[in-house]
Amino acid sequence: MTQSVVVQVGQCGNQIGCCFWDLALREHAAVNQKGIYDEAISSFFRNVDTRVVGDGGSISKGKICSLKARAVLIDMEEGVVNEILQGPLRDVFDSKQLITDISGSGNNWAVGHKVFGSLYQEQILEKLRKSAEHCDCLQCFFIIHSMGGGTGSGLGTFLLKLLEDEFPEVYRFVTSVYPSGEDDVITSPYNSILAMKELNEHADCVLPIDNQSLFDIISKIDLMVNSGKLGTTIKPKSLVTSSAGAVKKRHQKPFDAMNNIVANLLLNLTSSARFEGSLNMDLNEISMNLVPFPQLHYLVSSLTPLYTLADVNIPTRRLDQMFSDAFSKDHQLIRADPKHSLYLACALMLRGNVQVSDLRRNIERFNVLLTKCPLAHCQTVP
Repeated sequence: MTQSVVVQVGQCGNQIGCCFWDLALREHAAVNQKGIYDEAISSFFRNVDTRVVGDGGSISKGKICSLKARAVLIDMEEGVVNEILQGPLRDVFDSKQLITDISGSGNNWAVGHKVFGSLYQEQILEKLRKSAEHCDCLQCFFIIHSMGGGTGSGLGTFLLKLLEDEFPEVYRFVTSVYPSGEDDVITSPYNSILAMKELNEHADCVLPIDNQSLFDIISKIDLMVNSGKLGTTIKPKSLVTSSAGAVKKRHQKPFDAMNNIVANLLLNLTSSARFEGSLNMDLNEISMNLVPFPQLHYLVSSLTPLYTLADVNIPTRRLDQMFSDAFSKDHQLIRADPKHSLYLACALMLRGNVQVSDLRRNIERFNVLLTKCPLAHCQTVP
């Protein structure tokens, strides 16, 4: 089983990362009720004996003692990281894997990339090497950052070059949150453009997320919840958008719902690499099959249904609707209408107890719709 390291950069990256680790713990707790440290948990967590001082306390098998996230937390403002360390997940993070400053990057890409990049280069490399040493088979680095802020865009793209030089064989998956057109930070468009150049050159795969799309999805959910017309599409206490059932009850913040959507996307993306399945695909297969040219590595992502499936047995009618929703502009995490665009490749990753016959029927149905694009290809992963 392979392992992945999550690198959270800037305020946005660390807030999304906090939601991701919360959801990952709850997911593994629901599946692994015996408390055994298995290969699925080892993908993102280390099992540590806290009674042993230093790095000699790692446990490769047996009962879970204390789980530590395979994560590196970086922010040039210490507020968000300190809040995480004082929150319910404080014991999940290793204090030796944190890098913070006080001044911040002032929403300036150049400060994050040039100033703090040079200043903290050796420290960042040391943390990354230490995280890699704790992995038996490191496959991927997940970088979570925003494109509008100074630290997220500047320092976030700076470490991509470090990863490429230090770990050239390890995949670099980047989740980039783009600012909306109504963003009140005047430098965010410039930061985004400068960061895009680095993403083009040093990332293996980029999942662009649009703030406006996230806001539209949350508004749609709130509207349906308040109207009482939920149907089978949305549940009022959705794990996709709320922190209900978290490790400890915490105060819901304005951006938590949006961050939870991105966290669920990453959790679903890595599910086939963490759990066993009949048609699973590894993370490198995503890049191999969906990226035709090195710099054409931006993937449009969608999420359906807009809640976590508590009942994993998916009826046929709901599955058909999920296939339709996946190609609907209302479910895209970036403002785009896939029905008006050209498909080079398409991967449909499904979770739950799904009949293969139903999958094939829906694939054939959509292949008919995509016949105008001879390069289109659908691949499913239950």
